[in-house]
Amino acid sequence: MAEWNAYYKNEDDEEDEEEGEKSGGDYKTTGRDSLVFLVDASKEMFIKGEDGEPSNFDMTMQVVRSVYTSKIINSHRDLVALVFYGTEQSKNPRNSFKHVYVYHDLDEPGAKRVQDVDALRGGKGAQLAAKTMGSGETSLGDALWCCANLYSDIKLRLSQKRLMIFTCRDEPHGGDSVKDRQARTKASDLKETGVTIDLMHLMKPGGFNVASFFRDIVSPPEDESELGLQLEPCVKLEDLQKRVRAKEQRKRAMARLNLCLGEGINVAVGIYATAVTARKQAPVRLYRETNEPVRSKTRTFHTQTGSLLLPSEIKKAQVYSKKQIVMEKDEVDAIKKFDDPGMFLIGFKPMEKLKRHHHIRPAVFLYPEEDEVKGSACLFSALLTKCSERNVFALCRCIARRNYPPRFVALVPQKEEVDEGKVQITPPGFNVIYLPFADDIRTLDPPQCPVASQIQVDKMKEIVSKLRFKYRSDAFENPVIQQHYRNLEALALDMMAPEDMEDLIMPKVDQIDGRLGPLVEEFKDLVYPFNYNPDSKPAAKRKTAGTGGGAEKKPKVEMPEEELRAHMQNGTLGKLTVAVLKEACKQFGVRTTGTKKQELIDALTERLGS
Repeated sequence: MAEWNAYYKNEDDEEDEEEGEKSGGDYKTTGRDSLVFLVDASKEMFIKGEDGEPSNFDMTMQVVRSVYTSKIINSHRDLVALVFYGTEQSKNPRNSFKHVYVYHDLDEPGAKRVQDVDALRGGKGAQLAAKTMGSGETSLGDALWCCANLYSDIKLRLSQKRLMIFTCRDEPHGGDSVKDRQARTKASDLKETGVTIDLMHLMKPGGFNVASFFRDIVSPPEDESELGLQLEPCVKLEDLQKRVRAKEQRKRAMARLNLCLGEGINVAVGIYATAVTARKQAPVRLYRETNEPVRSKTRTFHTQTGSLLLPSEIKKAQVYSKKQIVMEKDEVDAIKKFDDPGMFLIGFKPMEKLKRHHHIRPAVFLYPEEDEVKGSACLFSALLTKCSERNVFALCRCIARRNYPPRFVALVPQKEEVDEGKVQITPPGFNVIYLPFADDIRTLDPPQCPVASQIQVDKMKEIVSKLRFKYRSDAFENPVIQQHYRNLEALALDMMAPEDMEDLIMPKVDQIDGRLGPLVEEFKDLVYPFNYNPDSKPAAKRKTAGTGGGAEKKPKVEMPEEELRAHMQNGTLGKLTVAVLKEACKQFGVRTTGTKKQELIDALTERLGS
């Protein structure tokens, strides 16, 4: 018999659950994601850029490799494929299409595929591609047809079908209207079967004209948050990687709920995690002989008879007042359930009421789900606009999932932001801030420390202003996790040693010293005593005299009044020792009851200042 509260799930475990899990209802999409890279293999793709920059083909292969490795780490069950078109050689199922080379069919990524893509990178990779595939005529319609056959041969359920075209030619058929019409027709057929076609166009001399041909090929954005067709081509590798990552990573809702604004007024919303903590994946236990994953099975036996217990025979109990109260599973479920999952609007509060210390856990993002309830986007937009205009936040009661305790949340409005190219940077919606309960806030007793003088504070302000920089979380990678995956990559790809990694969180000492200059030494002179070295060992205790057994007497140290006043004006009284300060107090007739340095400094400052 087990404690019933051991089965009660902690709400903080919500972040650890797999994305896409919802609190109730049917799943919107189930299955695996699939991605096909359709790469142009024409001669124009192999032309190197200016100043030794990589060719468009080499940039594409680097992006394909990064997606392969990220899929292996994050979602190894997804399917990926690599297809070249415009080749001289042909390799595809049943060799039905000319000038189409299927380098990788739709399957799970692995170390062998990463090695195959590595072989196509750089100058040697271009030579291998020319020798293996070559460059020939182009028929994008046949290439799209071949990709459609790759999808039709898969018997698994696919939740997402995405096709990315990499090319630097805006007129792949050279103005051939028949081939253009065939490509548009086959692209339309693919879209009807649920395949999303994206264009990753690259730089070419004279610019890339999207409107001439590819505007009819690519798929329109699924919703307002989807990144639409970009007019400007990718010039650098970082731009191409960023654009592919924005398309390849699918937005999955942590939960889909109803936001109740009043009696009978419900808005369907989805909860999204804007940032998730990166963690190492849990180790997988493998069977030693077959190297297959081990599946664990748990069975419960009676402690006295040893008989196997069925789930219906297992009870839960709670000790209360030295008595064991036995409860059925249905009773425990009823105790844990407060209400159905959802959000209930309580009221509105000014933004000034929301304090910084109210943020006790990572916030999530709220966005309307038009497919669930028609009109949700319109009503959600109206609520967002009014909250932004009046500078208020919505106070709600939130139950994210079944059997979760209720929480009070603040819906903080967030307006849409776009860049110069009209690309969305910040989506419109509400940031969900989880508010603390009364027992979440504690009163702390800060330790009593010496108070810095105004001169010391001003000097530290100069140091802080010199070291200030604009922090971006995406500019720093976790060195432990990065090194972990580099070691795994080296083992999987039979590399002699893992790739070198730069620890971005280590301080740049030379750059810091160059910015500060003499400010550090000036601050040390103001704060620490003369010749103070924080790295040195503390001085040994004075030994007793050999004759009388008593300690040696220290000579009296007297200091002129002018020198003391100079120390006081410069704020360097703290550099004097306690013995000197005591003698100065006796010299000027200052009565002190304490023996701490700061008390002596305050007494002398008051005496000399008067």
